Amino acid sequence: MKLFKFFQKIILLLFVFIFITPYVLADDLSPSDDIFDISEILGNINSIETNSDTTKLPTINSRAYVVMDRKSNTILIGKDENQKKKMASTTKIMTALVVIEHCELSNTVEISKKSAMTGGSRLGLKTGDKITVYDLLYGLMMRSGNDAAVALAEHVAGSISNFANLMNEKAESLGLSNTHFVTPHGLDEDEHYTTAYELAILSNYAMNNKIFANIVGTKNYTITINGYPQTLINTNELLGVLNGVYGIKTGFTNGANRCLVTCCKRGEMDIICVVLGADTKKYRTTDSIKLIEYSFNNFTYVNIEEIISNYFESWKKEVIPTITITKGKSNYLDIKFNEIPYPSIPVRTDLVDSFHTFINYESNLNAPITSGTSIGTITLKLEEKTIYSSNIFINTDVRHKNIFDYLYYFCQRFPSIFNSIF
Repeated sequence: MKLFKFFQKIILLLFVFIFITPYVLADDLSPSDDIFDISEILGNINSIETNSDTTKLPTINSRAYVVMDRKSNTILIGKDENQKKKMASTTKIMTALVVIEHCELSNTVEISKKSAMTGGSRLGLKTGDKITVYDLLYGLMMRSGNDAAVALAEHVAGSISNFANLMNEKAESLGLSNTHFVTPHGLDEDEHYTTAYELAILSNYAMNNKIFANIVGTKNYTITINGYPQTLINTNELLGVLNGVYGIKTGFTNGANRCLVTCCKRGEMDIICVVLGADTKKYRTTDSIKLIEYSFNNFTYVNIEEIISNYFESWKKEVIPTITITKGKSNYLDIKFNEIPYPSIPVRTDLVDSFHTFINYESNLNAPITSGTSIGTITLKLEEKTIYSSNIFINTDVRHKNIFDYLYYFCQRFPSIFNSIF
């Protein structure tokens, strides 16, 4: 009886190890009920778009999401995008960025026991293996290798905790106040979190790095471990499948559920889509496609610099002559406003004609006035949302009149009196 119970425990442990452990820890190992045909999803979405109102926001399963314009950091659509969430292996976006910025990519790394024993999705590294930093980065981002993440962290900073400090320093420098890192791989930790919006900001920054962008945009790549080749296939199910997708990272843990960050460019529009907390891989894929298609179907770029500048020039011609400068040597005002950071922004097509520009200003000024003095504000709104606002500055000094200015003015006004005196 005891022997039977012993074998029962062994069988139970084997069952847990084989069937449960990969699902709990792995980044993109799908259980059998999460295997799907992506072409079927694309076909279904195309069918929905053909037979319904494409301006209606799609139904999304993911707990939080955001779509952000890469050129202007403008949020197109979002849900709970500022709520702190677990991020799973999307963590590796920061891991790769810190590695690229801190070490020589041609260096060879010898794999430690700690790295080789790291669970979850793996590159398959063993203690003592030798591999370059560059190939580890491909294993990190394409295969989502947690063992590669630990190996890189140890190589760059000596330990996981030291590397996490570098990650958090980088997050702080990027203004990511709701993001905190504990590990380089993203396995669940209470103090390891981000938001959909801040993950989009981080991803946008990372994609400006050519080395990073090249790695996450690669579908197939062959690395070398101990001199032997190993071919990797990118875990990103949308790369090479959905029109315009060129990166960037998948993720999964039990705590975070399914996550996906996607960069997609069509024509002039370039967006980042982040979905966090989808129940299944199929949902995260479907959600991402829905959000991407909705964004391209319902947003267009509007040149706000042209709108503001045209209004400003018209206002100057009409109003500047009416502004009085008490005791000023000149009544001429050279004025300007701050440079517009993003000349064009994406706007929902049904709101393109909903911009309103207005200026508040002081009509009576007192000399002297120094260059840089604000005399008002110019504001551009889209419905009730402020899109741009700036002080209006005087661009030259206006000197106070002195006695010679008054004498000159008097002589100009009354030349006959001046002539009779002299």
